[in-house]
Amino acid sequence: MQRIALGWLVYRLTNSAFLLGIVGFVGQLPTFLVTPFAGVFADRLNRHKMVIITQVVAMLQALMLAALVLNGHILIWQVLVLSAVLGLVNSVDMPTRQSFMIEMIDNREDLGNAIAMNSSMVNVARLLGPSLAGLLIAEVGEGICFLLNGLSYIPVIIALFLMRLPQFQAKIQKLNPWQDLVAGFRYAYSFPPVRAILMLLGLASLMGMPYTVLMPVFAKSILKGGPNTLGFLMAAAGMGALVGALLLATRRSVVGLGRWIAMSTIFLGTGLITFAFSRTMPLSLFFMFLTGFGMISMMASGNTVLQTIVEDDKRGRVMSFYTVAMMGMTPFGSLLFGYIAGHAGASITLIIGGVSCIIGALIFYSHLPALRVVVRPIYVKMGIIPEIADGLQRANEINQYNRTVS
Repeated sequence: MQRIALGWLVYRLTNSAFLLGIVGFVGQLPTFLVTPFAGVFADRLNRHKMVIITQVVAMLQALMLAALVLNGHILIWQVLVLSAVLGLVNSVDMPTRQSFMIEMIDNREDLGNAIAMNSSMVNVARLLGPSLAGLLIAEVGEGICFLLNGLSYIPVIIALFLMRLPQFQAKIQKLNPWQDLVAGFRYAYSFPPVRAILMLLGLASLMGMPYTVLMPVFAKSILKGGPNTLGFLMAAAGMGALVGALLLATRRSVVGLGRWIAMSTIFLGTGLITFAFSRTMPLSLFFMFLTGFGMISMMASGNTVLQTIVEDDKRGRVMSFYTVAMMGMTPFGSLLFGYIAGHAGASITLIIGGVSCIIGALIFYSHLPALRVVVRPIYVKMGIIPEIADGLQRANEINQYNRTVS
């Protein structure tokens, strides 16, 4: 709700697509700059306590934004500052929360389903939030959306305090934080599957995901609607994302997710291109559904594969790189989208983004055979591909029998 209300507030105050991009850039820039270091500390500190702190600060940010808007004193520079504060909070929260997930499950084999179910819950909110935001903006203004967002953190924080987790044990650190960061980067870069997934996510983050900053332009100027139109468009994307997350939640294995990452990115790019050409509401809603489906399917699939194959002592850092790839490139994409839209129009901007995503997906798909060679032994060792492990054992037994007979 806050994301939709903030976009509408900025466009109402400035009527500028470029400033929409600037606000997106400022709000997401800390993800690029701070998140890698947050991953280092997520590998060192108590992740449970770190998540509680980030949620408290995010609540205060939302309540402050609500107070300024409801009092009628909101200015664009205040929006920029508060967006930067929330971006800073998210840059710490996201890698910590992602790497914290494994502490909340008893069986590692459930990790993929846990990630998909988490995405499902997030996308239920993404489905309901934009629709409610559109209705509330039309009836009572953006301030109530910010207020409700701030209040919604209260049960979240209570739930975090009620968690009962194993006693946290700090590990002896042999390296300083900078050395830890460099070691994590070398690990991610030198491991081809991790590198390939992060690069594709980074491309999609730069050229695909910033489409949200232009949604007020499409809702108001192209589809000739109002806040409700914006809410319905984002709700359609949320519905697609929810369906994608639920589909992934039904999978029993991570096997085949590499192909799914590539196909999901193609869905994302295709959705953006077709939406850019649409001038009717029903078609626009369908194409937003396809866009949301592709986006969350790619993100959740990449998350699942990464968390399955990485080493535990580097999980926080790898998930921070995942967050940078997923969210850290978005501010530059928001800035780029706002600039292109200001000169060539919003539709051309989305077409460029969609084509870029499809090209990246095809390149990733062409490298899948080589990546499978690297990942397959890890899956066999973990028992994720038991039929192959059994097959190797049977082959060894047959060879031993042949040698005995001969």
